[in-house]
Amino acid sequence: MKPLPRNLTPRQLGGYVCNTCTRQLGRQRRRYASAPPPTPDIYDVVCVGGGPAGLSLLAALRSSPATANLKVALIESQDLSKTRAFSLPPNQFSNRCSSLTPSSVRFLDKIGAWTHIQRDRVQAYQEMQVWDGITGARIEFDWPAEKQGGTIAYMNENLNLTSGLLKRIGEMGGVEVLDGQKVEDIVLGQATEDVDLSSWPVVQLSGGRKLAARLLVGADGANSPVRTFAGIGSKGWDYERHGVVATIQLDGNGWGGEEVKTAYQRFLPTGPVAMLPLPGSFSTLVWSTTPALAAHLKTLSAKDFIAMVNAAFRLSPVDLAYMHTQAEGQAEEFKWRSQHTDFDTQRIPQLAVGVQEGSVASFPLKLRHADTYIGERVALVGDAAHTIHPLAGQGLNQGQGDVESLAKTIEFAVTHGQDIGVQMSLETYNAERYAANHVLLGICDKLHKLYAIESGPLVPLRSLGLRAVNALAPVKHFFMSQAAGTGAKIL
Repeated sequence: MKPLPRNLTPRQLGGYVCNTCTRQLGRQRRRYASAPPPTPDIYDVVCVGGGPAGLSLLAALRSSPATANLKVALIESQDLSKTRAFSLPPNQFSNRCSSLTPSSVRFLDKIGAWTHIQRDRVQAYQEMQVWDGITGARIEFDWPAEKQGGTIAYMNENLNLTSGLLKRIGEMGGVEVLDGQKVEDIVLGQATEDVDLSSWPVVQLSGGRKLAARLLVGADGANSPVRTFAGIGSKGWDYERHGVVATIQLDGNGWGGEEVKTAYQRFLPTGPVAMLPLPGSFSTLVWSTTPALAAHLKTLSAKDFIAMVNAAFRLSPVDLAYMHTQAEGQAEEFKWRSQHTDFDTQRIPQLAVGVQEGSVASFPLKLRHADTYIGERVALVGDAAHTIHPLAGQGLNQGQGDVESLAKTIEFAVTHGQDIGVQMSLETYNAERYAANHVLLGICDKLHKLYAIESGPLVPLRSLGLRAVNALAPVKHFFMSQAAGTGAKIL
């Protein structure tokens, strides 16, 4: 046998000696050669992103006896002190609102966060009116007699939710909150004499700290650095549409008063426009339209903007398109045109009479879906995993579903003595959520494209389908149960 050379490096020894012995030789040589690199702070779970998804996950982990002793940390680039102390007068609302299904509310209640949310700023609604802006075909989502008063969803400000989650986390303690800290880099750790972190993600923060994570959770939005680190691709496209949001005051508390609140959505060729109820006479507007029209809407005076909102639910697409060409004067134009247009006032929102100052804003709409939600010691939740068109109001609920599933998966791994970060332990989460989210993403995408068509055979066909569903009560109530998250799971 040929003798070994005297000065082989550990890498060269790999052909002759097992990996464990090779690493040990390397550590011994480094011990004499130089000081070992500083060991980063080690955590069981590090969550990047302090939005609803990330905060809900940490609250869920801390509230479960099985996972309460895990060492966890939150990294958020924004200062969370203002969010924690969120407070507005009763007649002012944030323009970023989301609908929470009863299923999501049950989860928030289970983890102890719902009691910390300002309930007087949350509005349940029991009915929905959805119609085709071209043909007028309509579906009325109202509960059968035995379920009268049932809630389809709850409208709530995103800041109210995150504030309540932060208060719940603060109440329980045990979460190291590193806010105002940006992620500078994420790399794999190193093997030292004391610990082998070569397969662990190490997050380097702008403040200089380094955190090694047994499980790194990306709740860091559509441009997720965690997803990039894990090498997980995503597919999708931009819709070439912007969502215009605003806080609107209506001429009354709704046709059903305080007892029965209704959400309204009209599908226009440029995109759907929705009026969703908030407490009292207030509502939140979500209007999906082209970037050019969105920019124009934001330049209008309050009086003309209100006129455009009223026109969007009442006038024909042709009339509305003409009003979009006006630099100003929409209020007078709407007053004249509405006198010559027939509409059933009881089936559309009450007239908008005011818009909260500074609440008109817009954001681009896109569809994205990650190739997978998991990697070795990495899991993605919320917008880091998927971004959906807002027409169904399901984006935040998808994130809450992700969090509930991931928390359950981590709990199972802990109680069965498994490593919570290895991909095998995370497979259940990916299997449970990926297909369900993919179906919902596809449905919303197809609806957007279907209702963007202005002419041709698909227009009467889609109207026929809408009227058929409206006439078939069991089918309609099935869709309502699915939207509310209370129906049987179809995936």
